[in-house]
Amino acid sequence: MKITVLGALAAALLGSTVAASADPVFNRIASFPVNTNLPADLDQKTETSAEIIAATADGQMLVYSDSPLGAIGLVDIADAAAPKPAGIVKLDGEPTSVTILGGKVFAGVNTSESYTTPSGKLAVIDIATKAVETSCDLGGQPDSVALSPAGDLLAVAIENERDEDLNDGALPQMPAGNLVILPIRDGRPDCAAMKVVDLTGLAAVGGDDPEPEFVDINAANEIVVTLQENNHIAVVDGNAGEVVSHFSAGSVDLDNVDTQEEGALTFDGTLAGVAREPDAVKWLDGNRFVSANEGDYKGGSRGFTIFSKSGEVLYESGLDFEYRVATAGHYPEGRSGNKGAEPEGLEVKRFGDETLIFVLSERGSAIGVYRDTGGAPEFLQLLPTALAPEGAVAIPGRNLLAVSNEADLVKETGLRSHVTLYERAEGTASYPMIVSKMDDAGRPIGFGALSGLAADPENPGILFAVSDSAYDMQPSIFRIDATRHPARITDAIRVTRAGQPAQLIDLEGIVADGKGGFWLASEGNAEKLVPHALYNVNGKGEIKKQIAFPAELLAHETRFGAEGVTLIGDTLWIAVQRPWKDDPKTAVKLLAYNTKTKEWGAVRYPLETAESGWVGLSEIVVHGDHVYIIERDNQIGDNAKLKKLFRVAVSELVPAPLGGDLPTVTKEEVRDFIPDLKATGGYVVDKIEGFTVDASGTGYAVTDNDGVDDSNGETLFFSTGKM
Repeated sequence: MKITVLGALAAALLGSTVAASADPVFNRIASFPVNTNLPADLDQKTETSAEIIAATADGQMLVYSDSPLGAIGLVDIADAAAPKPAGIVKLDGEPTSVTILGGKVFAGVNTSESYTTPSGKLAVIDIATKAVETSCDLGGQPDSVALSPAGDLLAVAIENERDEDLNDGALPQMPAGNLVILPIRDGRPDCAAMKVVDLTGLAAVGGDDPEPEFVDINAANEIVVTLQENNHIAVVDGNAGEVVSHFSAGSVDLDNVDTQEEGALTFDGTLAGVAREPDAVKWLDGNRFVSANEGDYKGGSRGFTIFSKSGEVLYESGLDFEYRVATAGHYPEGRSGNKGAEPEGLEVKRFGDETLIFVLSERGSAIGVYRDTGGAPEFLQLLPTALAPEGAVAIPGRNLLAVSNEADLVKETGLRSHVTLYERAEGTASYPMIVSKMDDAGRPIGFGALSGLAADPENPGILFAVSDSAYDMQPSIFRIDATRHPARITDAIRVTRAGQPAQLIDLEGIVADGKGGFWLASEGNAEKLVPHALYNVNGKGEIKKQIAFPAELLAHETRFGAEGVTLIGDTLWIAVQRPWKDDPKTAVKLLAYNTKTKEWGAVRYPLETAESGWVGLSEIVVHGDHVYIIERDNQIGDNAKLKKLFRVAVSELVPAPLGGDLPTVTKEEVRDFIPDLKATGGYVVDKIEGFTVDASGTGYAVTDNDGVDDSNGETLFFSTGKM
């Protein structure tokens, strides 16, 4: 099957980035940091992770598997907008999946000593007492666990996963996996009546070593199981324990796809015969199910597929989902050579008279919401989440969706694993706040890492943004129409030198030059041979002039350089992010460069005190009698304390020569951005980097999503109103 995304999809993307106002929409209402469930006697920097998630029948409690902690965690969502930690239950092993029946949690637990001697059990935990009541020996390493709609049958995928470092992870690696079926009697699994379903000999890929990944059960007690590494799917009669159908998951041809991790968003490649290698799978009805084609061994077709239980492909999404991720700024360039947006998790539930499909992009940290039509699903909206969504559970009775996000970067950035909650109601989608259009070839204008903003001097609501070195092979200026909701990127102007993408620049600031072009500020890094410099480009992005920082300044350089630029008369003012070697620790320079006389000078700007990490500047823009400056810490989530807008009177910007005593300006707080950064129900992101004031006097701000690298990909773009 060849999938080419052009024409029709391009039009659809232009018209349906968010749900139509007549439809109910999901909006995120809370983000629960999983580490708040850690017992007080544990190191609070202990790694902890929400992976697979389930909800009690009344929708008041969530339970998630926490593999690194060796526990299950509980979250009280009686007030869904203010979830509360409800504690953990430690298990003897590594929980891989959970489901709930009544007041009991059924958890698959991996107890393997090695890849060659896998073992595991099904643990039964009472929610009220938090006691492990009983367990069943599963005879192998469990992965996914599923309960039948009637609550009378439990299926467990026994993966017996391979060692990916052995022979490059090639199959076979014994022992083989299988499917375990347990009848439920009086609310408990009947261990003695356990059936083991042999899945060997089915797949053309590693047929003697099946590795079941995910299971789901329909109302007829038919179990669909994905064999991800084998690129195969089987349907099993759960009552009889017999395979009733099986088939290859097949492959897809993709055109106009980004296949290179070259630091540029280039949707112009081709992938032929990409194995789907599905991960999650969910029944849509008694005959159809949907698979998320994450890929593992060799494949990953970047989308989702609807199959009949006899193996017919009824719908193939192709690049629809990945393009929607890209037009919202969530495309993970660092995964282009692998599996792109990497759809891994799924949820399917009926809300009223509609069946909704939720597709989770693990690497793009976004959730696509589709309406099942019986034919081609209808895209409704894209939701933001935390980092690396792994599991989801919908709670139609409360109009809720909960998503478990597994990444815990406590040792890297301080970002913790989260459970995010969404409510479905009449209204307007709050996210995405900014999207891009499709180009003339029907491909997304990819964007991310927006690090500076500038206004069109004449046209209200028209702005320009630059992307930083996250896309170092594609430095760009993006034209933004902020009069639309969401704001829309309508053009990408590539910054070039001699007709080629400009190299060795890290764009952090932009301002209109008054002649149809722009001045750009580039943050240097001597270790990477990137100079601290200013660049003047014309309206086509062609570099016409480069202004290097002077030697007397560079003698004291650090890598934390220019973070914004503005133009006052003939003088460019540049905000330096952090103190250089000749600055006191409590102040940073505002540099001045006179474009007529070529003279440099500076003043000092006093910094706030950091509670943790560091504090620095991210933007400077002139409006009226003041320059407005973003000052922030480098902290994220609950650790973030300072994300503010200050202003300094232009009359105080009297530069002194470099190398001598510099005057210190006084500043006035204008706005605390933290409430803005919490407005969509997420955690506080660290990098609010762009601010400008348009031709009508309206302020706008934007965050930098780090090119979706160890970031959840959110770009928050919002107006601060009239200044």
